[in-house]
Amino acid sequence: MTMTPLTPPSIAKPFARYSHGIAVPAGYRLVACSGQLGVATDGTIPEDARAQADLCFSNIAAILAEAGMTLADIVRINAYVTDRAHMKGYMESRDAHVATPPPASTLVIVSGFTLPAFKVEIEVLAAAL
Repeated sequence: MTMTPLTPPSIAKPFARYSHGIAVPAGYRLVACSGQLGVATDGTIPEDARAQADLCFSNIAAILAEAGMTLADIVRINAYVTDRAHMKGYMESRDAHVATPPPASTLVIVSGFTLPAFKVEIEVLAAAL
């Protein structure tokens, strides 16, 4: 897909590896993924925020594959972490899993999820022909 990053010179550059906006060409299909938590199929939850984020992206990759898409088709990420200390692990994972140009992205610190063991939740919007 040819994503067009939107980074107007009239606003500050992104703080990290993300785009302020992404233009999706007309005629593309969209897939919205619900927020994914770092839980494996056997129910285990990694302790480390980076490992949880990697698992979130793995789960998202499986969902996108059902629609014939890959992580390279992500145009928007909404991510949530439970502590500022988990931002680094999440951002390392995000940067390892997204394509270039990077998608539009929001990262929010929240008070918690359904289980205290969860540190990261990630939802995405993807687009492909």
